[in-house]
Amino acid sequence: MLIFQPACIYLHRESVDFRKSINGLTGVVQESMALNVFSKSLFVFCNRNRTKIKILFWDKTGFCLLYKRLEKDKFKWPRNGEAIMQLSSEQFDWLLRGLDISKLTPHTEKYFTSVM
Repeated sequence: MLIFQPACIYLHRESVDFRKSINGLTGVVQESMALNVFSKSLFVFCNRNRTKIKILFWDKTGFCLLYKRLEKDKFKWPRNGEAIMQLSSEQFDWLLRGLDISKLTPHTEKYFTSVM
């Protein structure tokens, strides 16, 4: 569970060298993704084998780096499409649970003006 609600969750589709730590990943965010690393956003990265992910975010006092390693499976990492994918919090949860987010789509909110 995260301490704060992120404004956006960005997934970097291409694999990154997992020897990179906070400084290297902030460079990827700023240079490759062209995004503000100090925004209230999560940045999600995967290794080449899709067995590990790193989640980078700024919490107003410093950078946090979360790391998850799967022991027997691979993350269902979306490969097709643009280099950056924006995720909903629901899709992010699906990704962490091992579901294929490219095949699942969240429900869209419905707005009605009357019941009848």
